Amino acid sequence: MSPLAALYVRELRLAVRIGGGAMMGVLFYLIVVTAFPFAIGPDLNLLSRLGPAILWIGALLATLLGLDRLFEADRDDGALDLMVASGRSLELLVIVKVAAHWTATGLPLVIAAPFLSLLLAMPVDVTLATVATLLVGTPALTLLGAIGAGLTVSLRRGGLLLPILVLPFAVPVLIFGVAAATAVAYDPAAFRTPFLLTVALTLTATAISPIATAAALRNGLD
Repeated sequence: MSPLAALYVRELRLAVRIGGGAMMGVLFYLIVVTAFPFAIGPDLNLLSRLGPAILWIGALLATLLGLDRLFEADRDDGALDLMVASGRSLELLVIVKVAAHWTATGLPLVIAAPFLSLLLAMPVDVTLATVATLLVGTPALTLLGAIGAGLTVSLRRGGLLLPILVLPFAVPVLIFGVAAATAVAYDPAAFRTPFLLTVALTLTATAISPIATAAALRNGLD
């Protein structure tokens, strides 16, 4: 097994083991989504219209829930210092860690979304569109969160500051993701533009996040 593949498997196991991983995120996602019908009431038409926004807000909050653990364990056991001093590209190591974190915490949210959409009486086409936007949009949330995790890794109680740093940058992803999913119910042709903008935001985050996160980690350990 190559070193990067071994790191991916290690990070995947740690992400699942520490704090409950995927199960905790999905349970939190379930709690957030089920709270809306109780708050809004039994109006199925209103729930159906708000369904994509509710699923996206739940996914955003569930993603923020576990971001503080992205580099915390490595900082505590000294592995982060070894990664920085190893001579390998820290940006590449960040990509592997982010990919493993999204696989363990973000992908389960995408898989759970169709089942949670039943609670919101969402049509099938809107549900499929919402799942598609979550699939291409949640990696951007994790990539943006990695920058915040890198900035706060050296701070005591940095997990409280992390959502404040990440949320403003996650709002465009939320806007275009919800716009694409909602457009299907009114004009399927209008799905394309906001969906492609969501993809563009993810690609931009993929290009920027490893560099910014690696720089933040190096500065934090100095």
